[in-house]
Amino acid sequence: MEPLASKIRPKDLSEFVGQDHLVGPGKPLRVAIEKKELFSFILWGPPGSGKTTIARIYANAVNAEFFELSAVDSGKEDIKKIIHRHELRASRMEKPGSLFMNSKLEARSSPLEARTKPTVLFIDEIHRFNKAQQDFLLPFVERGDITLIGATTENPSFEVIAPLLSRCRVFVLKEHTEIEMEKILARTKIKMPKEAREWLVRVANGDARQALIVLEAAEKLYGKISIDSLKETVQSEHLRYDKKGEEHYNTISAFIKSMRASDPDAALYYLARMVDAGEDPIFIARRMVIFASEDIGLAQPTALVVANAVFRACETIGYPECAINLAHGVAYLAESKKSRASYDAYGEALADVKEHGNLPIPIHLRNAPTKLMKDLGYGKGQKWEAGFAHEKGYLPEKLRKKKYLK
Repeated sequence: MEPLASKIRPKDLSEFVGQDHLVGPGKPLRVAIEKKELFSFILWGPPGSGKTTIARIYANAVNAEFFELSAVDSGKEDIKKIIHRHELRASRMEKPGSLFMNSKLEARSSPLEARTKPTVLFIDEIHRFNKAQQDFLLPFVERGDITLIGATTENPSFEVIAPLLSRCRVFVLKEHTEIEMEKILARTKIKMPKEAREWLVRVANGDARQALIVLEAAEKLYGKISIDSLKETVQSEHLRYDKKGEEHYNTISAFIKSMRASDPDAALYYLARMVDAGEDPIFIARRMVIFASEDIGLAQPTALVVANAVFRACETIGYPECAINLAHGVAYLAESKKSRASYDAYGEALADVKEHGNLPIPIHLRNAPTKLMKDLGYGKGQKWEAGFAHEKGYLPEKLRKKKYLK
């Protein structure tokens, strides 16, 4: 059965709600769609803001053959299949009366239509593609074999390689306003009390897809929509994992605390929750690198090596396989001995820096590149010798007796 969100998905801009700064009269995407201008672009915005819908409207407007992939579970082979189909169609156009007209895939198009029909590839969550996958995609975009539309909730400046980004325009989408959310809900024709509708709009927090999923589930479960039925539905469904919301921070907090407590089972459970919710693996790996020095530190220095290796694996491999690397690293970090000595020592040193400012560097530690400096005592008594202990020590005079690392 077709989901509610799919049933009411706008077919053209006349039905689209929101993003007036992009698709309003005279705005860039509307102009491009009206003029059927063909170019690659990236849609950067929060969940449920209309990225997929805009991509479909655009592809339909330019009369393109439209392909849709999710970077979470797609890779080079999926792109190869699309490119192969594009090349096959192009080669058939070179031979009048060829197999083209017998092709089930192209049966709805005439040779003339197909000759000018572009291939539009929409990649949802394009930030999930690792560098190698994006590099593979680049030449096809560059040659114009495909018109790329990427969708991402992350800043493309950090997540999309520069050569690919330079060949795409970037459009920034905003969360839907409450008025826009009400208009979208009205399209469903599902009756609900005003207070229930207002509650749903508030909970969805600008995410139209989330609101529609909850509304559809509530109607199926309870038949009648009310605040109570909506609340029960939200509790029975998987909670939205908003990267900027409370659940995001609660989960990563539980994850870190579990590793700190040397509880690998709990740590792996919270890791699984984050991976299943689509959390950015780089975010998880970055926190693991921090944890390796902050909580393990000198007790097991190889922890930082492992954490960095996991981070690199996430960068180069990506989902779904890098979840195995994350699990490996999490188990290792959770079971490692813990020491905050270096972290605490740095904190104390930083406190002294802030309290005392830039204390004079002891003269015997200063660089002496000139004869005058040497005559003034710069570097006096120093030796190029590992472990050499100068009689005057190495801290500024005011902190000479300080011990940070205990």
